[in-house]
Amino acid sequence: MSLNGLISTFRRMRNADEMLTAPSPFEQLRQQMNDVLGDGGILKQVVLPGEGPPVPQNSSVLMYYSGFLEYSDQAFDSTTHLKYPPMMKLGRDVTVAGLELGLLTMKKGEFSRFLFQPQYAYGDMGCPPFIPGAATVLYEVHVLDYLDSAQVDDVTAMSPEEQNTIPLSTFLDAVNTLRSFGNRFFNQSRYENAKDRYKQAITLLKNRELQSEQEKDNLKTAQLPLYLNLSLTELRLENPHKALKYGNKALEIDSANTKALFRCGQAYLELCEYESAQSCLISAQAKKPFDHDINSLLRKVATCYKDSLDKEKEFYSKMFREQRDPETV
Repeated sequence: MSLNGLISTFRRMRNADEMLTAPSPFEQLRQQMNDVLGDGGILKQVVLPGEGPPVPQNSSVLMYYSGFLEYSDQAFDSTTHLKYPPMMKLGRDVTVAGLELGLLTMKKGEFSRFLFQPQYAYGDMGCPPFIPGAATVLYEVHVLDYLDSAQVDDVTAMSPEEQNTIPLSTFLDAVNTLRSFGNRFFNQSRYENAKDRYKQAITLLKNRELQSEQEKDNLKTAQLPLYLNLSLTELRLENPHKALKYGNKALEIDSANTKALFRCGQAYLELCEYESAQSCLISAQAKKPFDHDINSLLRKVATCYKDSLDKEKEFYSKMFREQRDPETV
């Protein structure tokens, strides 16, 4: 979907005479684009439509993008080389005015091209040495996902007293968005960032004053996946003691939760506490007898436990022999 091939074609076709008469690449693109604001400053071409509502104000957007000058095959700015593009917050991380306004017209999964006049891009000064003054620029943008983080910003900026005054549904929406941020970081192997988001969500839930038994149940329901996610994140960070702590907190909410039992089994295995690991995993197996992960980990624990007992037996046997047959001096 890159414009590189299109520009290369234009450049090959040009010769000295054509340069005087043929429209430029950007001029040809303009004929296929729609005017976003009505002033000609931002033109848009949808290459691949998206789904759902457009990107909200002040949200955080996960996207690939590339910026081009006319007649240039090389992007002056791009994230397409990144395995995990950054989650960029509107109003803070997106510094090109036209790009921010253009994103507000896009939907999840959409791929579009934009032409930005200088007043919506880098202005009369440009951005030397890469972008000359008064340059019109092309951006290709693919929105992978977005999170409505404006609500999170509003809630986290409140004092605990103020947070208690907002509707529970609004409060839990903010908590779930934080968990979604954590999940996004986790999937990118950014475990410290994921942990910070999960713990931030837990803190919000703990600070909420309970109004009724129903609200208490709703808050516990929201806490459970956060503790499970924290337990797994600590395992990835090689912190089995902390993983066990969060796994046990999940079990305090739901003592029969198979994921919590499995997490605790994993943590106990890392701590070489094989009997405790077996106990947790056997309890999990009773709930899900055909679960491949549970059964595989149980076999691993049994093997490690047997090896540990064999080594212990060998150690005591050797120690007994040395005491019975001391070396002669």
